[in-house]
Amino acid sequence: MFAIGGLGYWAFQAAGFEGFSAGIATQALLVAIVLVWTGSYLFRVVSGNMTYMQQRRRYRSSYDAATDEELQKRFDALSPDEQEKLLRELGQLQDSSEL
Repeated sequence: MFAIGGLGYWAFQAAGFEGFSAGIATQALLVAIVLVWTGSYLFRVVSGNMTYMQQRRRYRSSYDAATDEELQKRFDALSPDEQEKLLRELGQLQDSSEL
């Protein structure tokens, strides 16, 4: 940040600004840079578009897919009677005596 300030001061002096004017212009430029950076950060926070959130979404979708596959394999390995019993316990099937 100090290097950017020094380079900005030198650039403004080279552009024709004198002493205090170059310093003020450099300071205004640095403040604008910080405000834009802070604004972009706040926008990413509000929109949920941060690196951590993206990593968490990717992990969660991979985890859900792996879990779903594993559960499906276990369910398919059960006998048809065990599958039916499990589905009844979970409320996915109604007992034929209730109909």
